[in-house]
Amino acid sequence: MLKIVPDPPSPQDHAHFLEDTLVRAIEYAFCALTVANQAVQLKPRSPGAILMLAAAHEMEAVRTLLESALTQVQHSAQAPSEPRTLH
Repeated sequence: MLKIVPDPPSPQDHAHFLEDTLVRAIEYAFCALTVANQAVQLKPRSPGAILMLAAAHEMEAVRTLLESALTQVQHSAQAPSEPRTLH
């Protein structure tokens, strides 16, 4: 059986696909953060509320890192010819 595999995306398309993936990941992290905050508001004195707050804190950190990565991808896609420093 012949398996047809598409060509890999070009480097310009790769940045676009990565950007789309990062945007979707940010949206999922935001939704998870919202759900965790809603769960804490429903039963703020329950033992699970502390765990939910800890999870919300970690999700906020993930969301911040994803936004930083998205900014870096967008910046590198706009100015690929600029020299970069390593420090």
